[in-house]
Amino acid sequence: MRSSPETFAARPVSTGRYELGEGPRLDPRTGELLWVDIRAGQLLRGRLAGHRIEVLATYSIGATAGSVAPVAASGGGWVVAAGRGFRHVSAAGAVRPLADGVAAPGTVMNDGVADPYGRFLAGSQVTGDAPPWTGGLYRLEPDGSVATVLTGIGCANGLGFDPTGETMYHVDSRRQRLTAYRYDPAAGTATEERVLAEFTDATPDGLCVDAEGCLWVAMWDGWSVHRIAPDGTPLARVDLPVPRPTATCLIEGVLVITSAWIGLDDAARRAAPDSGRIFAAEVGVSAAPAHTWDGDHEDH
Repeated sequence: MRSSPETFAARPVSTGRYELGEGPRLDPRTGELLWVDIRAGQLLRGRLAGHRIEVLATYSIGATAGSVAPVAASGGGWVVAAGRGFRHVSAAGAVRPLADGVAAPGTVMNDGVADPYGRFLAGSQVTGDAPPWTGGLYRLEPDGSVATVLTGIGCANGLGFDPTGETMYHVDSRRQRLTAYRYDPAAGTATEERVLAEFTDATPDGLCVDAEGCLWVAMWDGWSVHRIAPDGTPLARVDLPVPRPTATCLIEGVLVITSAWIGLDDAARRAAPDSGRIFAAEVGVSAAPAHTWDGDHEDH
């Protein structure tokens, strides 16, 4: 008989409440926590110290801000999947476009991460009158060129790589599905799709991959994060006091979880007043910091 998944509890660690907090990342250059507030169009930097997050800086992107990755060079700033393309944010807060009009009309860029080879991958979600599967997954190369990795996506979300860098995990929240692909390190292509899990009680959102190769998937409207083995087996659950956790990252055995209050009515907000805060749970497993984008970081 299979044992029940291990359970953990999460506590709020931010004073700020974010409408659609997303994409937490540990910056390998500074040890800082990065995250975005999508609808507010903001990139935030902070530091997790004990039971609280100290916000160090907030940058306005000038468009919806779906996800972020550090630029490899020291002082190189960050690359953000924003609006329908990609933008660079300098250490001083200057924002410049890298690629516009990447995603189709009626969609906006959403979740993404840098791969282990210096590229930045980010997907889009359908928000307007576009057909329901108009979204895609796009790859920003270090030279600034953009290629399409996947098409036919409704809402591109959780994205990550196993410790070998040869398996890519991806969530399409609209399909409520978690999939795995064979990832080509040289070409940056994803092939040999296999479905790891499909969900009916809640919607999978952002994810991270731990040092043991397991996935921590935030469950939108599920009040929880699920730890899932590479073969799709459920291993653990983190319970939260809010319905809409959005994404995860690991820092020295602590799972950091962003959340959202967007779309909650007044009754739901009263029932879950910490909605939109960032949470943390001691889970006893860690992961490497975020990968970096190896592209040009100079302002022109």
